Amino acid sequence: MAAKTIAEKILSLHAGKDLKAGDFAICNIDFCFGQDGTSGIIVDRFNQLGVNDVFNKDKFAIVIDHSSPSPNLGVSTVHKKLRDFTNKLNLNLYDIGCGVCHRVIPEMGHVLPGYLVLGADSHTCTYGALGALSTGVGSTDLAISLACGKNWFRVPESIKVIIKGKIPRGVYSKDIILHIIKDLRADGATYKSVEFTGPAVKALSLEQRFTICNMAVELGAKFGVMEPDEKVYNFLKKRTKEKIIPQFSDKGARYSMVKEYDISHISPQIAMPHTVDNVCDIEKVCGTEINQAFLGTCTNGRLEDLEIAAGILKGKKVNSEVRFIIAPASKEIFLLALKKGLIKIFIEAGASVVNPGCGPCVGTHQGIPSDNEVIISTANRNFKGRMGNPNAFIYLGSPATVAISALKGRISDPRKTK
Repeated sequence: MAAKTIAEKILSLHAGKDLKAGDFAICNIDFCFGQDGTSGIIVDRFNQLGVNDVFNKDKFAIVIDHSSPSPNLGVSTVHKKLRDFTNKLNLNLYDIGCGVCHRVIPEMGHVLPGYLVLGADSHTCTYGALGALSTGVGSTDLAISLACGKNWFRVPESIKVIIKGKIPRGVYSKDIILHIIKDLRADGATYKSVEFTGPAVKALSLEQRFTICNMAVELGAKFGVMEPDEKVYNFLKKRTKEKIIPQFSDKGARYSMVKEYDISHISPQIAMPHTVDNVCDIEKVCGTEINQAFLGTCTNGRLEDLEIAAGILKGKKVNSEVRFIIAPASKEIFLLALKKGLIKIFIEAGASVVNPGCGPCVGTHQGIPSDNEVIISTANRNFKGRMGNPNAFIYLGSPATVAISALKGRISDPRKTK
């Protein structure tokens, strides 16, 4: 049997036959889910199939996170549909306040190394940090998987991205992935599986690895994946009793491209409006005045991100011209941040802490900017209208960059805290 990449190996196991890049196969799914922006259609399509039950009640969930709590009657109607559906079939529902799907799903032990996961959300690739193959699909595809526990795949070619070097002060995983996106561009890995590896990846915390895999789709990737290690196993230890069967790439596996990045001397990175691959070193945009700062989302709303921001904000005040909104990614993170005193630091600094969820990122309710306003955000996208107003300007940066910029009222370098 030929040497395989992680994608070839996991898809082969889930198809029950030997697969290589370019092959088509029907594969068994380990877990699937939807969020409130996509699950209304999942429910409709599932009901149209005429089946009486789902393939496995334990292998599906709906997370109400995008418009949470509901901002209007239309969304409330959708939320009721989701609650009624999950109540009727006795399915997992993570309702308002539970958090963002891409934090809640792994937090609840639904994803393990070697799993094949589908989500009706484009950033499902986040779980590659656990050594799983996970990808976003449309609501109709998700409904099919919910009914039969399977879906079809074309086995993607793989790109190996080797990240090495000592991570500089003031630089975080968000900067690393933006640096890679700047080089490969938004279509540089279209329908590819990107394997992130190298000594710098191993040095990252699991929370920072989630950030990198989360943004693999911003390269056009089908999957973003990393080989699991003790950091992954420690995270899962208290979350599942299932047997863990990790998968690793074989020596001699074939890659369509191998890219190597030495991040020892990179600056903090900023994605400028209005595309994620419009990336520059922070020096180019330092001094740009901002109206709003946002810390949170499935990319950077984890405890470590909040700790980074709190370390910068402690004993200081947010600029009077800036609205600083902070959304913890889950209830668990919110409670830990409360216990550690981070929430107190944020509120005393003048930030507004909102409920766990997607918050301003999706642009349906919280924190919609006005025309011509400038936002610095830890989110993963800065497209026109992304935060609810196509006439606003969104810059993306790390939690440290966002926090220091909120203090100074302009995009600022986190390496210069004074």
